[in-house]
Amino acid sequence: MMEAERARAAPQKDHTADDDPGFGVYVHWPFCLSKCPYCDFNSHVRGEPIDQARYLAAFSAEIAHRAALAPGRVVRSIFFGGGTPSLMSPGTVGGILDAIAAHWRVDAGAEVTLEANPTSVEAGRFRGYRAAGVNRLSVGVQALADADLQALGRRHSVEEALAAVRLAASLFPRFTFDLIYGRPGQSLAAWRAELARALDLAGDHISLYQLTVEPDTAFERLRDAGKLELPDEDLSLAFFRATRELTEARGLLPYEVSNHARPGGESRHNLVYWRYGEYAGIGPGAHGRIVTARGRLAQACERLPEPWLGRVESDGHGLVEDSALTPEEQGDEFLLMGLRLSEGVDPRRYEALSGRTLDRDRLRSLIDDGFLERGPSGRIRVTSLGAPLLDTVVADVAA
Repeated sequence: MMEAERARAAPQKDHTADDDPGFGVYVHWPFCLSKCPYCDFNSHVRGEPIDQARYLAAFSAEIAHRAALAPGRVVRSIFFGGGTPSLMSPGTVGGILDAIAAHWRVDAGAEVTLEANPTSVEAGRFRGYRAAGVNRLSVGVQALADADLQALGRRHSVEEALAAVRLAASLFPRFTFDLIYGRPGQSLAAWRAELARALDLAGDHISLYQLTVEPDTAFERLRDAGKLELPDEDLSLAFFRATRELTEARGLLPYEVSNHARPGGESRHNLVYWRYGEYAGIGPGAHGRIVTARGRLAQACERLPEPWLGRVESDGHGLVEDSALTPEEQGDEFLLMGLRLSEGVDPRRYEALSGRTLDRDRLRSLIDDGFLERGPSGRIRVTSLGAPLLDTVVADVAA
């Protein structure tokens, strides 16, 4: 595993040019021990052990298929998401990294991230992931209160979470962890105290998500039955502002709506998405965006693990969507992703992708109202006033 090993050992480099956002590989492991009530991700619970050797062969086949469609790329980031990727054995992770390195050149400073749950069994695998080539761990902590962890459907305790974060900090050059705020019954004072405790543990990155009720989740059913009460609009805004205040005071700047980092500590893989780069999506339910002679392709795989496995074994890939995006669709996606970033977007790239210009009157109105501003080199970015209303602002810009 020479290429992946070099990626693990070499110094990290940031690639920030808008005209070259980079190429990444996303690998989706769809299995979980249980389904969290707030989760709308493509995750599945199985009562029987997973045949990891069979899935590794299928992942390798899909990697070969995407490499044939997008040859000659330099992989700058690899991300194992889920589901619960820390249910994979280190050998499976290493085998996937080997397959990637066999079909593309892996940048010497590539970021290799794996999402992990902090249960004691999974934490025991951390050393194996490090040896396999993972150089950045993302730990799904979600809360630092045992009662809230239970309400969120998490299977770990606060003590296990803290132990997992400390182990990640000791083993990996870079690590991050997630928290969810605005939880049912949570007070602003309790969140401020919890976040302060979390920031004492944080390295160069932390992800902080305000709880939202997603369609077709257990939380949606509870809310609709009147059994789940979330913060009102004013309290939600207070949570958001407190989060920004405390993270910025610790030098963890909000480079994206929910993600905070010290300069240079940003998630390089997610920046590929948000800067509208290319990425290959591998595994059940994975999405991708690659550029070929047919144009920029929107790709998506079969969501259900077993049908995906059957498709790959019969056809060599699990794609159920593989269509060229129109210029208008590319422009809309570029805005939707790029305006999430504090750096904003370059209108010239929007024009190159979409073939049209942004509405000057609409932009002027949003700037005059304080929701947008012009940054260096004419970039357009959302202000601190507009950030809590991001979806509305983006829809207005793209209209």
